[in-house]
Amino acid sequence: MGKARRAARAAVDRKAMDVVILDVQGLSSVADYFLVCSGRSTPHVESITEAIRDELKADGARPRHAEGAAASGWVLLDYGDVLMHVFLEETRAYYSLERLWGDAPLVEMDGA
Repeated sequence: MGKARRAARAAVDRKAMDVVILDVQGLSSVADYFLVCSGRSTPHVESITEAIRDELKADGARPRHAEGAAASGWVLLDYGDVLMHVFLEETRAYYSLERLWGDAPLVEMDGA
C-alpha cells in the first residue's frame, strides 16, 4: 500500500490528473493495487512516469517490467504488487480501467 501511495503523491506533485488507487486484491491475480492517472501531453506523461520511478527508486524499488511509451498514450510500470498506469487523457477514456475494475474499492491517498 505504501508503494502505491508514494507513487500517487509523486504523480500529484507532477500535476497528474485524476489520480486513483484501486484495491484489486481478491479481484486480480496480477497485482494488489492499480495506480491510474493521466497527463495532458506526451511530455507530461513522461514527466509523471519519471517522477514515479524516481520516488520508488529512492527506496530501492525498481519496476519488474515496463511497457508502452508516452507517445503511445499509455505507460505501464509493473512493481509486482502495484501496477502503475500513466495515460494520456483520451487513451485513459478509451480503456476506462476504472469502469472495467468497477468492483475494486478506491484507496485514500492521505498518508502518502
